[in-house]
Amino acid sequence: MTTARKWSNVAVAMQSALAAAVTITGITKANPGVVTYTGTDPSNGDYVFLSVQGMHQLNDRVVRVANVNAGSNTFELEGVDTSLFDTFSSGTAEVITFGSSITSATTVSSSGGGFDFLDTTTIHDNARSQVPGLPAAATFSMDHIWDTANAGQIAMKTASDAQAKRAFKFTFGTGGQIMVFAGYVGFDGRPGGSAQQIVTTTSAITMQGTPTYYAS
Repeated sequence: MTTARKWSNVAVAMQSALAAAVTITGITKANPGVVTYTGTDPSNGDYVFLSVQGMHQLNDRVVRVANVNAGSNTFELEGVDTSLFDTFSSGTAEVITFGSSITSATTVSSSGGGFDFLDTTTIHDNARSQVPGLPAAATFSMDHIWDTANAGQIAMKTASDAQAKRAFKFTFGTGGQIMVFAGYVGFDGRPGGSAQQIVTTTSAITMQGTPTYYAS
């Protein structure tokens, strides 16, 4: 049975800080994947931003930490099956602080993200054949109530001006589902709207890597 959800009571949080990067020395191909690292131990429930070479499916991805074993310097990538991923070569993990709340959004829409397919048809085939290529960049666009003193809008403007990548966390009030991802913010704070209507402004978040979803 499918549960319908509403864009109501949705908390949107943006990264305000990253902890010092810990070096990843290995990631298993397993369900879930297990990370071996050197450096400061993360805590269960932390969200980490991954920069990974080799196992490219994890690069620029935000993942929740589970089952930390400080003695053996390992933790699990909660909910991420790496069994069929490419082979890890190097990487880092940074614990995320989601300290900036986006509280002024009135609409959200997504676009892009479609998958490209590459033609592999030969002269010997009697039907076209294709293999998957790369997905297009996905974008979340939002309308906001314009407020130059709003802390979330100030944080987005700062990230946009710096062209800095940020992690995001959407928590849905109906059921508590969570989506986390990283992306670049576009926000200049220009006001817009119609006569006698609320003054609004817009933002766009272009996703990098793959989103991760959690049931709660």
